[in-house]
Amino acid sequence: MALQIETFKKRTLTAVIFAAVMLAGLLINRWSFFALFTIIHFGCWIEYQQLMGLIDPLYAQIKSSLKYGVMLIGWFFMMYMTNHLFKVNTMELQGIGWLFLLLTSIVLLAIEVVFKKELRIKNILIAGAGLLYISLSWGLMMDIRLMNTESLPGNIGWMLPVILIASIWINDTMAYIVGSFIGKTPFSKISPKKTWEGTIGGAVLAIVAVTVFCHFYVPLNDKIVAGIAAIAAIVGTAGDLLESKLKRMAGVKDSGSIMPGHGGFLDRFDSLLLATPFVWLFLKLFA
Repeated sequence: MALQIETFKKRTLTAVIFAAVMLAGLLINRWSFFALFTIIHFGCWIEYQQLMGLIDPLYAQIKSSLKYGVMLIGWFFMMYMTNHLFKVNTMELQGIGWLFLLLTSIVLLAIEVVFKKELRIKNILIAGAGLLYISLSWGLMMDIRLMNTESLPGNIGWMLPVILIASIWINDTMAYIVGSFIGKTPFSKISPKKTWEGTIGGAVLAIVAVTVFCHFYVPLNDKIVAGIAAIAAIVGTAGDLLESKLKRMAGVKDSGSIMPGHGGFLDRFDSLLLATPFVWLFLKLFA
């Protein structure tokens, strides 16, 4: 696979702008972090439902109650995964999220089960899969950002999402570059452009680069950092393949067009969506 200079330049420029927006959301404060992933959450949901509508035309005909109700349930779950530091006047965002999560779930269930003449289980399953695929991941991302700093030296809880996201970015970039120069062996039929050489090279370089950098600048155990980077590279690649499979089933090249050269929200965050729950579990067990 020859390196395409113009494509690489376009992707790089878009990536720089995208990185600036991401870093602002990640680093300014906890509210900017929540706002950033709120936007990402709804962006991913919109594209997910569009893909599912192409895969199953009957899902494209779902009522607005289910279409938007399930998005709100996911967002309320994100609220619930915050902590006491998130307050609106004297009310904690966590409590607000839990209350509306219950109310919206009950109302949506009543509409789908009680007031509709025909109950289509497949639509409910597709919506439920979206909650697991999208909302669960971003809710756990909030928890990673707010993990109890007593178990993390130097009050570095905010750095954990940065390490995770940086690992995925480095892995993607290195896999693209290595695969462009020496990639010969196809990795998967789902994504023909991926090669074993690029996949392995990207993973190794990402783990080494992130671990070495954090060894000098982040007061976190090297094994924990290497574990995050390894999960990001391995599971993140699986996330990319999963989204590629969905796009192939839907018959589209990109999930959206919000980022030139990078596609849509799902195209950009497919790896992070799948890696986040595994990193969350890893940190709960070992950090």
